[in-house]
Amino acid sequence: MKKILVTRKLLKECEEKALKMFDANLNSNDELYSQNNVIKMSQGCDGILSSLTDKMDAETINKLPESIKIISNFAVGFGNIDLEAAKKRGIAVTNTPDVLTDATAEIGILLILGACRRVPEGIQGAKDCNWKWSADYLIGKQLTGARLGILGMGRIGQKIARIAKSLGMIVHYHNRSKLSPDKDNGATYHDTLKSLMSVSDVLSVCCPASNETINLINKETLEYLPKGAVVTNVARGDIVDDEALIDALERRKVYAVGLDVYKGEPNLNPGYLKYKQAFILPHLGSATKETRTAMANLAIDNIEEYFKTGNCKNKVN
Repeated sequence: MKKILVTRKLLKECEEKALKMFDANLNSNDELYSQNNVIKMSQGCDGILSSLTDKMDAETINKLPESIKIISNFAVGFGNIDLEAAKKRGIAVTNTPDVLTDATAEIGILLILGACRRVPEGIQGAKDCNWKWSADYLIGKQLTGARLGILGMGRIGQKIARIAKSLGMIVHYHNRSKLSPDKDNGATYHDTLKSLMSVSDVLSVCCPASNETINLINKETLEYLPKGAVVTNVARGDIVDDEALIDALERRKVYAVGLDVYKGEPNLNPGYLKYKQAFILPHLGSATKETRTAMANLAIDNIEEYFKTGNCKNKVN
């Protein structure tokens, strides 16, 4: 039986599955292991079921035992893993695509609604019991007829687009390439970021984090937006230059922001806390029982598939 290290606590049924299929070293206390601990605890293991919270950089990967043949990441993203270092070591890296599309898209829509309709201010007013109805109380932006720009029209972007269209939004997108009609669902394609942002009353960041997309939303590109646009991010914090976005809020270039992800999680840039127009969530994108179960089960299945066949359909390196 193959031996694996599971770096974070999984839901009970998923841990039971891991124990049936492997000699699994589980993290019962959900301790956030240091890189040194991951290296030590992987001794004698054949694979690692990692999480986004694990920094699997080149230094860590190069110190893993020779027995490690696969790192199965419990996430659709894999920015926490140095793919080149893993490849040089002959270590396969896999992810968990598809299964978190619906849950993450729901949060993407929640961010849009929360930012446009001034939900943080509304919640605070209700808690303080000091609000008073008037014709102009907490007037926000209506989604019907608004132009939604989607940066990154992958699975999650496409699902957000379908829901947004049902809400009456006019969908535009920028992608590496134009999608087929069955996938773009009538959305308008833009071949440059500038073109997309110039028509985005609401911008939804859905693209993967990569060397090309780090700080893609920055002081220069934010100027492409119409004045008073809303910016939301359901992808990765590295894509947004926080200081530039906070400055845009200060200047009222940006009306509001909705963020489920941000740099340095869980340490939010304190600049956002100055603004009532900041609707911030603690990375809830995939946080449903159905989705987290499916993600963990797929991460386990990826390891099984790799050891059975020598390959895996969800291999990313």
